[in-house]
Amino acid sequence: MLKTNSNGFKPSRLPLAIGLSVALLAVHSTAVLGQEDADASSTVVYQADYFDQYQPFSVNDMLVRIPGIDTARGGGGGDRRGLGAGGDQVLINGRRIAGKGNEGNAQLSRIPASEVEYIEIIRGTSGDLDVRGGNQVINVVLTQAEASVSYAYEVNADHYHDGKIMPGAKLSATGQNGALNFFLSAELEPRWEFRDGFENGLNVDGSLSNTVDRDEGRDAWPTTLQANLGYEFTRQDTANLNLQWNDNAYDAYADRVLTDLSVSPASVTFERDEVPTDESNWEIGGDYMHVFGSGNRWKTLFIVNDRDNNSVRSRYQLDGESRERDLFLSNIERTRERIVRSSYIANLTETQSVEAGVERAQTILDTSLQLGLAGSTSGGERFGGLAAVTDSVGTVEEMRYEYFAIHNWQLNARMSIESTMLFEDSTIAQTGSIDRSRDFTFFRPRFDYRFDLTSSVQFRATVEKNVAQLSFRDFTAGVDGGDDEQNAFEGNSNLRQQQWWQYEGNLEYRLPNDAGVVSGNVFYQDLDDLIDNVDVSTGDTILSARGNIGTGERYGFRLNSSLRLGFLNQPQMLVTAALNMEESTLTDPFLQQDRERSMRGGGSSYSFGFRHDIPSFRNMNYGLNYRREFYNEFRVYDIDKIEQYPKFGFYSAWVEAQGNGGMIYRFEVRDARDRCRIRTRYTGGTIATGFIEEIEDSCSDAGPVLAIKIRGTF
Repeated sequence: MLKTNSNGFKPSRLPLAIGLSVALLAVHSTAVLGQEDADASSTVVYQADYFDQYQPFSVNDMLVRIPGIDTARGGGGGDRRGLGAGGDQVLINGRRIAGKGNEGNAQLSRIPASEVEYIEIIRGTSGDLDVRGGNQVINVVLTQAEASVSYAYEVNADHYHDGKIMPGAKLSATGQNGALNFFLSAELEPRWEFRDGFENGLNVDGSLSNTVDRDEGRDAWPTTLQANLGYEFTRQDTANLNLQWNDNAYDAYADRVLTDLSVSPASVTFERDEVPTDESNWEIGGDYMHVFGSGNRWKTLFIVNDRDNNSVRSRYQLDGESRERDLFLSNIERTRERIVRSSYIANLTETQSVEAGVERAQTILDTSLQLGLAGSTSGGERFGGLAAVTDSVGTVEEMRYEYFAIHNWQLNARMSIESTMLFEDSTIAQTGSIDRSRDFTFFRPRFDYRFDLTSSVQFRATVEKNVAQLSFRDFTAGVDGGDDEQNAFEGNSNLRQQQWWQYEGNLEYRLPNDAGVVSGNVFYQDLDDLIDNVDVSTGDTILSARGNIGTGERYGFRLNSSLRLGFLNQPQMLVTAALNMEESTLTDPFLQQDRERSMRGGGSSYSFGFRHDIPSFRNMNYGLNYRREFYNEFRVYDIDKIEQYPKFGFYSAWVEAQGNGGMIYRFEVRDARDRCRIRTRYTGGTIATGFIEEIEDSCSDAGPVLAIKIRGTF
């Protein structure tokens, strides 16, 4: 059945609209072709001396001076399935850093600019690349030396709106010694947050029913150690090892003053939440590559990681000097991954190559949740001395095998196509409160076509089948940290992977003389097995959990521009602007009507920013970035409540200058962003069958953060 959204646009006609738009763009670009000579290379190279006038501190400082770099850095990352070929779109010396929390993008602020020989923005596809599937790939090539080491440091202090000052520090070393190269870093970056908030409960007639005055805080001291080691045994054999350890134990609290206006006189109660949390994780990744005499390659990558998150929430009712615990909620999660990927890359001809291989991935989630409430009995220390209500333990494990073949074909000097055929076979087993096992198979083809219409204009088109990584947390009972009245939510052992076909077209124009980049993108997604909240009620108990709700669509366009204002005689001023418009529709499982997908953020947005470099005055630069969501409703639908999240813009601004000894002083201000929500609660049934019980209007503000950073090298 054809779906029509509230604006009257028929999304099923979008593929036709995309095709027409792309055709018009191609015709326009072909006209441009008659004015310019095509260049056989679609790679843009920035030599290190290009940045000398700015005296940059790190690779990041070099990249922010490149027009359109945000588009190049937009691919990869995220919570993806396994290692795959479409990871972080950043290479160091042409190689991919095997990791998830410790990928190439994480290294860019730690590598001194003095170590860089040149930077490539690779806009084409190639069998020589360690990552595939991104619009563009950034390759940072470092200088070669027999023995060298560079140290970089940063000390900083953040000032919060409640007067709290938190210091931090980073230290890194980058160097080489013969065949060994290394990156080492240590970071202590404390984070403090204090939010002043309120909540007003309204009756259906709009009268005030109750109020909540809420103060929340969190004191975190995350510590991170990272190491990346590479060794060249011979010109044909290289190996790399990547290590990361992070510890983030913190204490969180919330003080609430609750006023009930439905009684006379109004009653006032005081509550306090204390939530000590212990987070830690480590990751080991590595790769080995052998190059045969024919130029063919064999490479193997692996990752092993372990993440723990243990929190205990205790709620106390306060009465003068006394306090009585009436809620105890212990939530323990441990996630482990063990992934290995091996492949062989063969050069079939000068213009064709093929990569074939297999990936094995094991993901394990262990959970334990205990809920205790005030009652006549005691469940012992395991439930904080309160009555036992929920005691849920479980393990979810996925064993996945991925068999893939990637064919790369340079059709001519200006056109290339990359075809991927991938077959996935996995088993998900759950033990504990529920015991069951299920098998899944997926075929995931992908086609990536690129056409350099001129040396400046490139057209890209992709068609691919995607399968999302399941959140194993949805399989077992968990905690809803955003709802004081809902202590826990149910799990669902019947979840299937969300999957979709994606069709995408992109046109990019790089202005002459490095004057800027303008690009446009249109996309359409046909989604299946969408995941949202579903009804799992039992008897008279209203319950919901994450579940598959059927099909849906997502479509829209993105426009990006990054321009130097040379035409205004301001070549050192770089202005960026972006517009992202999207719609996403599905059939609500409770209301049985079309609506947008549940979301708390994302969707349509616009942003703009500028930076102005003044090399002649202490290499000073300053700038501002602003982003705001709009258009979409930003609603989350649950079985007995609907939440709406108003949209706010947020900003960051800075000024930076170089002092004596090459030290860099940077002043920043960033918006911590308001959090507001309108929650409509229903009683007597679901949001479809019940009636409105209360409307909660809440907001909290953490205020702006002021920061000073001092950086240098030695």
